[in-house]
Amino acid sequence: MHADAVVLDIDGVLVDVADSYRRAIVESVERRYGKTIDREDVQFFKDAGGFNNDWDVTYAAALYVLVDERRPLDLDAFTDRIEAAGGGLDAAESVAESHLDDEAWEAVRAEWNREDLRDVFQALYLGADLYRELEGGEPPVEAAGYIHDEPVLVERGTLDRLGERVQVGVLTGRPAAEADIALERAGLSVPADHRFTMDDWEEGKPHPNALTTLAARFDADAVAFAGDTLDDVKTAVNAAEADPDRTYHGIGVLTGGLTGESGREAFEAAGAAAVVDSVNDLPDLLFGE
Repeated sequence: MHADAVVLDIDGVLVDVADSYRRAIVESVERRYGKTIDREDVQFFKDAGGFNNDWDVTYAAALYVLVDERRPLDLDAFTDRIEAAGGGLDAAESVAESHLDDEAWEAVRAEWNREDLRDVFQALYLGADLYRELEGGEPPVEAAGYIHDEPVLVERGTLDRLGERVQVGVLTGRPAAEADIALERAGLSVPADHRFTMDDWEEGKPHPNALTTLAARFDADAVAFAGDTLDDVKTAVNAAEADPDRTYHGIGVLTGGLTGESGREAFEAAGAAAVVDSVNDLPDLLFGE
């Protein structure tokens, strides 16, 4: 597989976020509403598409809890309907509204407080000190911060081998400040114009704009984009359609929510050019060494 540039996702690729972002999703909903989904159920939303932003996953999970309380609905059915409606938070709202009568839906809307959920999420994830620094003001809850519980997945040798042979960029749904923290922990330094974060574009994955822009900045003929979600692979597929003069390889990485043979099959069905067990397999895949 030839590539002049490699673009890496952060979460589930460079660092493990099972005990940070995903824990914050589940516990934010529980703190606000007294019940929540299981941590492994976060993947239902990721697989539905349009949930690259974990705040949106938190909002959708809370919406499900409020809907299910009023008229029971299996979570997999809820997320299947979201996927059928196009994915993302807007689709989740549409599904929730269609599942309830008008009175119940109005009650859910009145109780569903996204701003409050975001504040709790940030307080849990960042911890009190970083919350004050990055968000400003006092956190709604005191926590040490799950951001400190993100084991590094990428090996130093992997980054060295990639950097010696290709240009390296980053495409992530993290806010810029949180991306800085993760990249420093992983030991990866990239110029500002070689990365896209939540703060740099509005569309989010799987919209191809960020990836095609990076490809143009690299002046690359072929780009490999490695990520741990179906939306990451679909970003590369969409980029290939939007920019046919270049080659884009979407590479699924099995260290996030998608794992094992079922994860491999899901990535392949989404159009992955390759699936690897870990980001550390990329040099062998690309350079055949």
